[in-house]
Amino acid sequence: MSDSLQGKVVVITGAASGVGAAIARQCAEAGAKLMLADRDEPALEALAEDLGDKARVAGQFCCTLEDKLAVNNLMAATIDAHDRIDIVIDADRQVFLGEPLDATADTLAQSFDINVRGPFLLAQAAAKRMLQQEVAEGAPRGAILFISSISARRTVPDFLPYSVACAGLDQLTGSLAVALAQHGIRVNAVATGAVMTESLRARLREHPEMREAVISATPMGRIGDPEEAARTALFLVSDQASFVTGQVIAVDGGRDRLDPLASPLG
Repeated sequence: MSDSLQGKVVVITGAASGVGAAIARQCAEAGAKLMLADRDEPALEALAEDLGDKARVAGQFCCTLEDKLAVNNLMAATIDAHDRIDIVIDADRQVFLGEPLDATADTLAQSFDINVRGPFLLAQAAAKRMLQQEVAEGAPRGAILFISSISARRTVPDFLPYSVACAGLDQLTGSLAVALAQHGIRVNAVATGAVMTESLRARLREHPEMREAVISATPMGRIGDPEEAARTALFLVSDQASFVTGQVIAVDGGRDRLDPLASPLG
């Protein structure tokens, strides 16, 4: 898939670190023209510099997706830089924790704002732009991909605000896929399990006992790498997945399939 996105214009949000950064690197290697967005401007600038010419003069945009004006400005900046938008990948997610009886409504609302409302605004703005673009008869108009989590389907009480939001994001994936299919726009999601992002690495430093617990709850017996999630993302937005839409693909080493009786983290 070394040239699977040759010439495609790809917007990646949450691009500065973790799975988003891994996706940015693989899209660049696949020949894409990138617009990178994140709320962490220094990390975003470092990634853009690291990618260099490989990213076809990547643009960068610092924003938060829950701000509709910022999303519209991101679309406009992409059009100014590259004239069109072919693919949008949203990896801008944030984990919110809270015991079911202690979590506040504000925490739940904030989790929804970042993990559901932001992706919705981004997808809506991108799809409207894709519908305006000229394409050859019968050719696809575009692809949208969300990074979700198996937390949407697994019950860990401390993850209530995040789990509920991810369940909403998975439903958003299916609903948009059905609505946009007739227009030639595909919508899918990658649901990650335990992937070694900066945030997980920090939690494991604070709670080293978690490492063995996570590994024992994963049939493949290890923690995943962001590049592994990125490879699945790259496939789903490429033309090789031209008949795939409305799917939430788990990249979790089999954890979502493990019977809870077999693991204390089930």
